[in-house]
Amino acid sequence: MTSTFIQKFFKHITLCTMALCISTVGHANDFANDPNYNDFKYQTMQKYGLSSEQIDQAMLGAQNRPNILKIMEKPGESKPWYQYQSMFLVDSTIQRGVRFEDQYADALNRAEQQFGVPKAIILGILGVETGFGQNKGSIVTRDALATLAFGYPRRSDYFKDELAALIAWCYKEGYPTGSIVGSYAGAIGFPQFMPSNISKYGIDYDHSGHIDLRNSAPDAIASIANYLSAHGWQSNQPIAVAAQYTGSTPEAVISKDVNVPVPYGVLKQQGVVVLNPNMTIDPLELVSLIQLQSESGPIYYLTFHNFKVITTYNRSRMYATAVWQLGTTVDSRIR
Repeated sequence: MTSTFIQKFFKHITLCTMALCISTVGHANDFANDPNYNDFKYQTMQKYGLSSEQIDQAMLGAQNRPNILKIMEKPGESKPWYQYQSMFLVDSTIQRGVRFEDQYADALNRAEQQFGVPKAIILGILGVETGFGQNKGSIVTRDALATLAFGYPRRSDYFKDELAALIAWCYKEGYPTGSIVGSYAGAIGFPQFMPSNISKYGIDYDHSGHIDLRNSAPDAIASIANYLSAHGWQSNQPIAVAAQYTGSTPEAVISKDVNVPVPYGVLKQQGVVVLNPNMTIDPLELVSLIQLQSESGPIYYLTFHNFKVITTYNRSRMYATAVWQLGTTVDSRIR
């Protein structure tokens, strides 16, 4: 080879390599050029003591997933109750729950005793969230959270916090961020915990040395119980009861916010009647009335403090009702 040919050859190789690197870097992190990315990095560095390089490394390969934004605009809770409940209160899910309860009876009983949360409610959450582990989600959690953090303005701060928590958790546990998968909203494992809640409420119940909500059902069981207990669960207290409204202005009695209950006596005077004749409620008991839609018309439930606690897991009233009814049904089948 001549000297000129060799120089041209290496120049060609160098240019190709540079082009490849530029192309790779350009697609390495879909969010690197977002105007809010550097601020996100700074906040994460300050909160978790990570370096800029560590955050960039954790975000290497992050992909924007616009389809997630479409899903967020049409969540399952936008359906009427009679359609929503059919996704969970079906025999196949109930039977799966019975098998799950039988398999993990020890962990469920221990958690109920330790935290005061009925195993029926723990089962209800596991059933509604993932079908007792059958569907934990398959979307890369980092990508889901980043898409929402930088593309969903209404809750961008929340999802930035969760993305930062995910990165910190992955470094602590030694997981590559791209290896964690879950729901379209960034929830992880059997109980679909958001990343920040893993460190707050997660429990290593099988004594493996790690809080593993993705693979350990006992860890998930105890973590759910711990979460509900920390949010004010009251042991041996009611959750909800079917009710009837005999008045003509339901909008006057339906609760606008279950966090702002009213005395039962006030609702009773306005035409709210409990359908369970064996249940006596103190007129001063603070309750909320919710309305759901059945195929034949509106139905009503009188809800108590523990119902409100379930809504801290998911704010939807239909979600909390499904958790209560599915868990109660599963637990009754195994007795």
